[in-house]
Amino acid sequence: MRVVIVTESFPPDVNGVAHCALQTARHLVDRGHAPLVVAPATAAGHGPDALAPCPVVRVPSLPLPGYPQVRVALPSRRVATAITEHRADIVHLASPFILGVRGMAAAARLGVPAVAVYQTDLAGYARTYVGAGEATAWRRIRSVHAAADRTLAPSSAALHDLEAHGVPRVRLWPRGVDTVRFRPEHRDEALRRELAPNGELIVGYVGRLAPEKQVELLAGACGLEGVRVVIVGDGPSETSLREALPGAVFLGRRTGDELARIFASLDVFAHTGPFETFCQTVQEAMASGVPVVAPAAGGPLDLVAHGRTGLLVPPRDEAAVRDAVGALAADPALRAAYGAAGRATVEGRTWAAVGDQLIDHYADVLTARTVVAA
Repeated sequence: MRVVIVTESFPPDVNGVAHCALQTARHLVDRGHAPLVVAPATAAGHGPDALAPCPVVRVPSLPLPGYPQVRVALPSRRVATAITEHRADIVHLASPFILGVRGMAAAARLGVPAVAVYQTDLAGYARTYVGAGEATAWRRIRSVHAAADRTLAPSSAALHDLEAHGVPRVRLWPRGVDTVRFRPEHRDEALRRELAPNGELIVGYVGRLAPEKQVELLAGACGLEGVRVVIVGDGPSETSLREALPGAVFLGRRTGDELARIFASLDVFAHTGPFETFCQTVQEAMASGVPVVAPAAGGPLDLVAHGRTGLLVPPRDEAAVRDAVGALAADPALRAAYGAAGRATVEGRTWAAVGDQLIDHYADVLTARTVVAA
């Protein structure tokens, strides 16, 4: 299959959309298919894409005002040209919003089937950033995804949201996790002594530091005796979070094997954002053998078995986060049991396994188009 992946973000960007697009491209190459990626240009221009397993077409972009880590693609003919010149059998739209909308339009004009992957809770972001616009966001989501041959939702909650808002032809497609990179054996006692020199229990958050992540809900955990909160990531909220989380250690953005070592060295992983359509960092923590505290909303509902692999708490409830962390801090045996169960749960959720599921979705869409054409 010749596949054009039109994505709103791609490495060197560090986020769920970029990571999933990269893993998708890698798996397609591994299975003998021919992908091409179309993505916004980075701040440093669009030189060689060292991490990419396939050709990458970069579209001119500008930084999102107030959030320069996010790049917004400018109008360009490169999307349609890329689909045409690659002789695409199918177009994969990764979290379509701006560039993906153009990809959808180009695919429709060219008669190429399209699969749209829903990854970002735009309606939730609208509530967070502007306090309104949720209905407008859903209209845009519905208009883009309704034009696709199939929409893939990463979790049961996301699937139900899409169907409730009138998006047709939705199927479930979860995300994989690198169970070789993220594993309990990478626990590093020297790193733990560096982060918690007095032997504190280490509670970690990994992700963007942005308003929708609500990382300030860890303030209560920061106040627990014998607990050290460690924050990994960067973003526009970093300055305010340094004030809101006294005593927390901020490590900035970390990736690759270094990130895996940090994950495995945690005692508890705490995620606070209520708008996650999946929540990849929860899976990475589970693969690392770390018990999880997460909101009972969105993607974590599929990932965390409450009372078995971690604890689900009411969204936006600082006291509930504090109490859950406190309960785990007080019970080493419970932490160990949750961590082991979490690792066992994700053992089969490799990128290869979910990548094969994606190829099956492509095949279904192509078969349906052939039947209609006949």
